[in-house]
Amino acid sequence: MSKSSSQEGAIYDARSLGAGKVIVLGLQHMFAMFGSTVLVPALTGLSVSATLLFAGLGTLLFHLISKRKVPAFLGSSFAFLAGYFAIAPHGERELLPYACFGVACAGLVYLVLALLIKAFGINRVMKFFPPIVTGPIIIAIGLCLSGTAVNSCSTNWLIALVAILIIVICNIWGKGMVKIIPILLGVFGTCLLCIILTLGIGKETSDGLFYAINGNSSLQLFSVESVEKIKNAAWIGLPVQYQDTVFSIFTGGKIDTTLLITSVITIVPIALATIVEHIGDISAISSTVGKNFIADPGLHRTLTGDGLATTLASLFGAPANTTYGENTGVLTLSKVYDPMVIRLAAVFAVVFSLSPKLAACISAIPTPVIGGISLVLYGMISAVGVRNIVENQIDFSKSRNVIIAAIILVLSIGVTYSAATAINIPCGSMTIKLTGLAVGSLAGIILNAVLPGKDYVFEDKQQAAQAKDETLKPEPAEPEGVKKIHKK
Repeated sequence: MSKSSSQEGAIYDARSLGAGKVIVLGLQHMFAMFGSTVLVPALTGLSVSATLLFAGLGTLLFHLISKRKVPAFLGSSFAFLAGYFAIAPHGERELLPYACFGVACAGLVYLVLALLIKAFGINRVMKFFPPIVTGPIIIAIGLCLSGTAVNSCSTNWLIALVAILIIVICNIWGKGMVKIIPILLGVFGTCLLCIILTLGIGKETSDGLFYAINGNSSLQLFSVESVEKIKNAAWIGLPVQYQDTVFSIFTGGKIDTTLLITSVITIVPIALATIVEHIGDISAISSTVGKNFIADPGLHRTLTGDGLATTLASLFGAPANTTYGENTGVLTLSKVYDPMVIRLAAVFAVVFSLSPKLAACISAIPTPVIGGISLVLYGMISAVGVRNIVENQIDFSKSRNVIIAAIILVLSIGVTYSAATAINIPCGSMTIKLTGLAVGSLAGIILNAVLPGKDYVFEDKQQAAQAKDETLKPEPAEPEGVKKIHKK
């Protein structure tokens, strides 16, 4: 068994912890992604079980293509929500396969960019994504997501604060395994408290939707529907139904060609925004782990993995996949950077997708518990962005750097929390919606490209450090009695 190589407490080979602890770490990553991952099918009408299945399979495919080097988990993408709503505004089951077709085509855009990177080199692409662009984008990712965390916490701040306290106490004062699984302990500990409160002083709210402390709608616990689903769910079931897949469009006898084209035109442009988010996420993971994954295994491989995972999931009626910020937050907290742990989490997701009963149990995790955990994880993402800026020594005495960072942050956060929540761009008879993060990211990339004073050169920091070490090595000592000859 190989030993874990560590740097400042980081663990790069989880096998040194033992099989039992690795399994627990894998479960932690699965629970971290679960809240947001199942929220997308809940909003759109897509299958929760199919979502879990292809989150797991998509992650495994991503790891295979990226040489099993990048500790990234792929979960449901929120960026494509506008596309689903444009085609199936009320989650109509017969319309969702058309939306999925558009998303599947959007995934292929990733492959086009990956091919360009492979053909022309990473340096030509990364000059558009220096730390002054990716740093604020990473910060914005966490801050733009923070609203959903706060909204979830507001359903019961008491429970949310308990979840936060468990995470903080375990991570700061915990020893051994406790220190590296604070998220899992936060989930289990707070859910146990919710069960005790529900059985003791839990009453249905006046609308009959939730069990809450003394029936107070501001102190929600479990939803009534989620408890009923646990009771009624089967232990074993198929996660994919043929009528929900894209293939059903072409074998059902009736094809709405106009809707098919509309779906492609409406949804494919969203890929331009999600690609920028992908680069930001890979940059965040690189900063967290201390390895340059954009250089090795290469951005073309991570883009290919993400794109193919999205296309595969969409063809079978699951949401688009994307690298998940929640799991980057877990990496930051646990300091266990072994990609094998992520792959184990993916296997767990696949297993849970095959059991409606287990999937229902996880879906029943109270909203305030998810909110408290998300609050910490989203903050961790923004903190990684700050570290990215600090470690790259961005000079904010330069006006161009201040302007780029300011525009990215203000547009990303401002648009996200504005009344519109997105920028509408007319495109013929269609309207393309760009999220705040997409608008801010694109603005930052364009400003960096046109403003003078660029001084960033992309390089593999690890290789550069090794080269520097080589130059600093002292020359070998001369044997005694050997006269050193100096060249003139």
